[in-house]
Amino acid sequence: MKNKLFSLLLILFAFLLDFISFSQKIDLNTCLKMADTASLAIRNARLDLEINKEQSGSFLSSRLPQLNFNADYKYNAKIPGQVVPAAFFGGQPGTYSTVQFGVPFVFSNTLQLSQILFNSQLNYGLEAIKINREIVKLQGEMTIQDIRYQVSNTYFLIQTLNKQIDFVDSNLLNTNRLLQNMENMVKQGLVIQTEADKIKINELGLENTKATLLVNKEQLISLLKILIGYPKEKELVVETDKLIEKTILINNESKNYLALNLIEWQKKMNLEEKKGIMMGYLPNLALYAAYNYNVNLKPEDDFRKGIDGAFIGLRLDWNLFDGLDKYHKYKMNAFNKEKYQNQYDLLQQQLDLAAENNKKQIELKSKSLELTKEQLVLAENVYRNANLKFQQGLISSNDLILADNGLQQAQTNVVSAYIQLRQAELEYLKSIGNLK
Repeated sequence: MKNKLFSLLLILFAFLLDFISFSQKIDLNTCLKMADTASLAIRNARLDLEINKEQSGSFLSSRLPQLNFNADYKYNAKIPGQVVPAAFFGGQPGTYSTVQFGVPFVFSNTLQLSQILFNSQLNYGLEAIKINREIVKLQGEMTIQDIRYQVSNTYFLIQTLNKQIDFVDSNLLNTNRLLQNMENMVKQGLVIQTEADKIKINELGLENTKATLLVNKEQLISLLKILIGYPKEKELVVETDKLIEKTILINNESKNYLALNLIEWQKKMNLEEKKGIMMGYLPNLALYAAYNYNVNLKPEDDFRKGIDGAFIGLRLDWNLFDGLDKYHKYKMNAFNKEKYQNQYDLLQQQLDLAAENNKKQIELKSKSLELTKEQLVLAENVYRNANLKFQQGLISSNDLILADNGLQQAQTNVVSAYIQLRQAELEYLKSIGNLK
């Protein structure tokens, strides 16, 4: 009874371990979702958008009334004087007297209110911030495309290594069996030790290849952790699936040239800057009002006097001549307009060419993959036949090793063709801004 219970617990424990191991595996979609939320580059792009929103709110606040309080508490250690004609007080003409104005202590308190009625740059600034928001949004989308490309490419490279490791494991298994048979034949005196050593050398080469692949995989896993914000100390298991053998293209991929859209918004910003320069010729008008209360003290005479005052007014600021500053800004704006148009035309040609070349690369890599698949089938047949003939003593170990090397090369070519095709598809999707 105890043995049955113990066996049941072992089964449950094994099932739990398997479940935990399975739950840790992640696929490409999971990686992309994690990168969207955890990538520091994407988070910074979203923070830039939030910063732009706050800039808009800060600029809008300038349209609201501004209220300021100012206090000036002064002690006149020596009351300043003013020279006036003595005749002003009935004295001798041509002579002057010094008259002191004020008291030792003066406490001044001022409350000032100002309100912009018209500012030529205010509307330009608000519209420029709106345009800049779209520019920041596009730059964020371009950052997301770059991160998704890096994540997808890294994921596919890991899948490629998994496939290569599977091939090496299969080859090692076959080589181990062959080596055991050779060693038995050496003991029976059917073949010399040198023949077995040749197979041993091949086995050691496969083990070295596997070790190299495992190191490369570990490096890519570390890179993927950084890209998706995965804890460095936690194990990351990438799901081994057939995704590398499936196309990531969908029908009728729409072109969304983010770089062109960015230049479009830069052209709009250039137009808005032109409006701002022209608006700079207009005056600015503001309403302002103030209330002031002064307290005057002269302690030795026990003198105390409070004086208040208030005023309201309009202020007109009009720059009639700025030393041709706006003229030169207008000329620079015109040059930038032509520059943006040239950039747009050139970039459109480059992007169209890149998209077309990437599509051709997809077709080329697809055909190459089909050829390597056929070569792999032929190489497997050649190896099986060579192995059978070797066991029958019809060919030497050199011929068998040559067939084995051909098989390994065919396997490597297939894996390389897969990753090259997926990378070509990634390049195409990135070039049209449709990497999801």
